[in-house]
Amino acid sequence: GDSSDSIHHHPTIKKWNDTGIKLGNVSNCYVTPPGYNGSIKKGHLKFDAEFECGNLLKAECVSEFEYDLYVRPDINNSRYRVWFYFTVSNNKAGQRAIFNIVNFSKTKSLYRDGMAPVIKSTTRPKWVRLSAKNAFYYRSPDHDNNYVMSFAVLLDKEDEEYSFAYCYPYSYSKLQHYLDTIEAKSLHYVRRECIALTLQKRRLDMITITSPEFTLENRHHLSCSLAGDDLNRHWHDPTPWRHPTLSATKDILIDYDSDNTYDVEFYVDIHGHTTLVNAFMYGNIFDDNVRFEKQSIFPKLLSSNAEDFSMAKTCFNKDAVKAGTGRRFLGSYLNPNALCYTLEVSCYGYQNGINCITPYTEEAFMRLGRNFAKTFVDYYELNGCVNELLAERAAAVAMRRKTGRERDGEKGRKQSNDRINNKGETNGIEYNTASWNNNKQNYEG
Repeated sequence: GDSSDSIHHHPTIKKWNDTGIKLGNVSNCYVTPPGYNGSIKKGHLKFDAEFECGNLLKAECVSEFEYDLYVRPDINNSRYRVWFYFTVSNNKAGQRAIFNIVNFSKTKSLYRDGMAPVIKSTTRPKWVRLSAKNAFYYRSPDHDNNYVMSFAVLLDKEDEEYSFAYCYPYSYSKLQHYLDTIEAKSLHYVRRECIALTLQKRRLDMITITSPEFTLENRHHLSCSLAGDDLNRHWHDPTPWRHPTLSATKDILIDYDSDNTYDVEFYVDIHGHTTLVNAFMYGNIFDDNVRFEKQSIFPKLLSSNAEDFSMAKTCFNKDAVKAGTGRRFLGSYLNPNALCYTLEVSCYGYQNGINCITPYTEEAFMRLGRNFAKTFVDYYELNGCVNELLAERAAAVAMRRKTGRERDGEKGRKQSNDRINNKGETNGIEYNTASWNNNKQNYEG
């Protein structure tokens, strides 16, 4: 090829054929065609996933335009191979490529329903979803008849880095930056505290949002831990050394529930769903009909607020395989008034009465979050709690005003008495002032 396309050898340049992978993600690996032993050139794509949220185990060039990509499984748990996030660079302008994700752990996938990866690049930093016509999910005879997701891309600009991900990434660092920003505002109704550290020594933050009558607690943790455990299957038996975040969260909830000054009313665990569309909820089944019917109120209110929430997909069960989940365990452990749910949100999109699926954007996910928060207000309004709280606040304001008027009245009476007691002195001041004015007029006259 043209020697101008060559990249001079440098000790930091890694070719997959030379170094491969030790433990972790691909790291600045140039992928060359099979049997190629020459210099790295423009067009030999460089793959990297050695960054926060990044995930890609291996990349292989199988033809001039085609690459087989292997998802790195969760640490210490080879069962989970879904998430990918990697960058590609060193392309020629207008270079075309086909990427095959060849080792997903699930055969059922939203890619069968039209889902496609998300992409951004150096000069276009906003994540967008690739067109569904560019992504294909199929059984591949070239990969032992396993399911493969292939997507075709045009790498249109030189000196551009392209990023690809399963869905919109939201990193731990981004979360911490957001929480730092909120904390810096010193809002009197928001409190942040670290209640545990993960096995990787990352913070588990508890965010408390308060009003005179209501407290909302929020915690954030990952599903699969460094030990390889699915944390949402160990609510019945967490240990502080292996499941520190789960153990701390469970202890706090149980403490609140046993404290007469608190009423634990809701527990909601929020998950991304990789096989179904829409947002929907899982709830529990109870022998008490009143409790069971009460549990259906919140999802119905949410469905009226959010067009992407599906009441039809919402279901209530006591499936034995879900016994270790937060919803199931806390639903049987907490007080009978506590409502425990799992809120599932599709990683792809939603249908609302028509066959067409509307893909989620980052803004649409945010909108669902706002509608979810609004539904709590609607729920408490329906139960009269909001009106009762407003009435209590109005009464408190009226009492403060009354107290203020009484205090001002007492102060006014004291000032009046002081004037009466000092009447002679006051008259003298007034007289002397009048005399001075009269004298001055006379002098001027």
